[in-house]
Amino acid sequence: MTHTVALIGAGAMGGAIGSRLVATGTALVVFDLDPAKVAELVKLGATAAPTAAEAGRQAQVVILSLNAPHIVRAAVFGPLGVAEGAAAGTLLIDMSSIDPTATKALAADAVARGLRWVDSPLSGGIPKAATGQLTLMQGGDPTDVAEAQAVLAQVAANQTHMGPAGSGQTTKLINQVLCGLNFLAVAEATALAEAAGVDVARIPQALAGGRADSAILQEYMPRFAARDYRRTGRIDNMVKDLNGAQDLARQSHTAMPLTAICAEVHRMLTAAGLGGEDQAALMEFFKGPRKDIAP
Repeated sequence: MTHTVALIGAGAMGGAIGSRLVATGTALVVFDLDPAKVAELVKLGATAAPTAAEAGRQAQVVILSLNAPHIVRAAVFGPLGVAEGAAAGTLLIDMSSIDPTATKALAADAVARGLRWVDSPLSGGIPKAATGQLTLMQGGDPTDVAEAQAVLAQVAANQTHMGPAGSGQTTKLINQVLCGLNFLAVAEATALAEAAGVDVARIPQALAGGRADSAILQEYMPRFAARDYRRTGRIDNMVKDLNGAQDLARQSHTAMPLTAICAEVHRMLTAAGLGGEDQAALMEFFKGPRKDIAP
């Protein structure tokens, strides 16, 4: 089945998703509060909508790519929101990263209005969206998830139905715990390598295929070493996600001492004015390279 898809939220991540959908032949209608972001996708072949309600009216599927639960709620259920224009049975796919409790409430409200809801947060960031290789973790009704997976097949290489509404967001929090700890570990290891006089450029190759290997090691150790802070994500977004993981841990009485340390480092960087920087700016925490240890 060919769908017209509406995209609500054309920021860095939403814009990357929209660009990929247009490039692979999807009929895309876009709404964002920033006209300049919409204009970028219109240049590629998308159609602009004046409101979220109008975008929802024109589409059979609506993708949401927004930053917080209250923004998602306003975009869907607020004045001129998606729900005002969308026909009964419209499928809403929330690719935002928000907390599972809020997602369950949003999904229930959508169903009460005759709409369908799938939470489908992502991993892989802008680079993977551009090549159609995102990893998606999804929550919702199995039939709805199957339809969402067909719509998102052009942007994702790995899609997994994790359970009912909210399950995708819970899995994303787990993903962010693993990523946040890995980013911090690789940054710390980079600082040690620099201080000890080891050629950092050789470490990813030396560890490739071993137990310490990871995509973050291969991509980010060279960026940490080069102090390459070109943005593909944001430190303050990691703070948001680690906060969500800690909230979930408190609710389930789960001890997460390493996550607490990782979250605090990210909060310190945000307090220092680096919240809008890429994860590569974690190197600022280590203030290196140090020169006080002889090779």
